[in-house]
Amino acid sequence: MTKRIEVAVCIIGAGPVGATLAAALAAGGVPAALVDSAPLPPMELPEFDGRAYAIALTSRNLLEAAGVWPLLPWAPGPITRIRCADGLPGEAPSRLALHFDAAETGAGPFGWMVEARALRMALNARMGALAHLSVHAPARAEVTRTPEGAEIRLSTGETIVARLVVAAEGRRSPLRRQAGIGAATLDYRQTGIVGAVAHERPHGQEALEQFLPNGPFAQLPLAPTAEHPNASAIVWSEKRAIAERVLALPDAEYGREIQRRMGDHLGKVTPIGRRWSYPLTAMHALRYTDTRLALVGDAAHGIHPIAGQGLNLGFRDVAALAELVAQALARGEDPGGPALLAAYQARRRPDAMLMLGATHALERLFGNSLPPLRLARRLGMGAVERMPRLKDFFARRAMGFGPLTGSLMLDRPGGA
Repeated sequence: MTKRIEVAVCIIGAGPVGATLAAALAAGGVPAALVDSAPLPPMELPEFDGRAYAIALTSRNLLEAAGVWPLLPWAPGPITRIRCADGLPGEAPSRLALHFDAAETGAGPFGWMVEARALRMALNARMGALAHLSVHAPARAEVTRTPEGAEIRLSTGETIVARLVVAAEGRRSPLRRQAGIGAATLDYRQTGIVGAVAHERPHGQEALEQFLPNGPFAQLPLAPTAEHPNASAIVWSEKRAIAERVLALPDAEYGREIQRRMGDHLGKVTPIGRRWSYPLTAMHALRYTDTRLALVGDAAHGIHPIAGQGLNLGFRDVAALAELVAQALARGEDPGGPALLAAYQARRRPDAMLMLGATHALERLFGNSLPPLRLARRLGMGAVERMPRLKDFFARRAMGFGPLTGSLMLDRPGGA
């Protein structure tokens, strides 16, 4: 006999966004199921692989409310200062730089660097402890949606009956395609290189954003560990042909290319963990909903990492949808009906469109070497440096308070 599981919400995709939504719903007493075609990573701590996330203040609040943040295996690394500069590889950056200090805002750090393996362990531990959540991985899902509800047949032989299905499978979302939801895309003809480096001197919790002609380069401070007491994550946007050559270099030469872009302020750098790369494209779904279906995270939108808010944008989807579902259930309303779906799209799509437009404008402004624009960038940063109120505006956007951001934080490759 087929086992039937009845829930309010079934989430397809167990990446950071999907898993956080599952935890947030279940922590609030909402019956939920999470399905992924791949097995969840093991609970024991794997080796460092070079990946990390920059978690904005508002995203940390979400992870706290979901009960995930306290389960991180070690304290994440705060970002308390940000330095933005314009320059060329191998040359000293312009002296007209822009400095942000969290102490000036009075709202705490700009964000926290969390290793991917640490967040995965915390999510797994939290999901395993939630009575209102069932996790099915690995399992393939066949989804049928009607105006009355949704049925999800699993390859394990189980059937999930849900009021709402959430697509959290990443940019190539099969559920989005099944629903016939189109997406606008833009190819930046760049490659994003993500990894980490060990360095001789402490970073002092300061992040660096270096604007270079072929794309921005960021160094983001990681928390010290026994294996790497002084380490930082890097995210590097580069022309594809150059990126292919760089990624093929031996470690020593690869490290020298990183140093040419990062500078010598932290001493000699040594690459650690794996090198990750992915094509840089923007994507925006033409709508976020369909019958009994909501898109979250990379299934709904993908932005250039010059603003580094891709994951945080997905977490804002999670916060909005979890709140709407909980409110609907508390009022005895349908948590997957047209009214809720319309409210979700109205709340989230404008924010994502603003972020998409802002990151595109920043990429066009900073991703070139035209002398007039380089001079304008430098003068602009120098001017903002002398305007405390404007600096505070950008600083608060970096924390997640609003649709724009003034700092580059690490965005993740892959799905939601």
